[in-house]
Amino acid sequence: MVLNKKGSRRITVDGIEYRWRIRRKPSYMQGLCWTPLTYAVEAASGSQPGTTLIVTSGQAHPSNWVGAEAVPIRPAHVAASIREARDRGWEPTKAGSPFQLDRSAGFIAQQ
Repeated sequence: MVLNKKGSRRITVDGIEYRWRIRRKPSYMQGLCWTPLTYAVEAASGSQPGTTLIVTSGQAHPSNWVGAEAVPIRPAHVAASIREARDRGWEPTKAGSPFQLDRSAGFIAQQ
């Protein structure tokens, strides 16, 4: 999986450059606040795509349809997620299936 450059943001963590992106429109489940916001991260350098990191945050998507309060995902949150994923074995330059990181503890789905 390769992230589109359009709409992605760059971040440097521990000397390595990454791109990250939040889906512009929420999925159906995110729009109803049944599931939390997710975003994708990948290494920005390299000639071949590596493993994508999929982070499940503990926050609602900012464009949800029920008016739930949404806190913006800040670069510090992304950097902390990258470090945690690297500690858990994510290798961003190696090809493979997306690496899932769940940071949604405390998310309460809307009814």
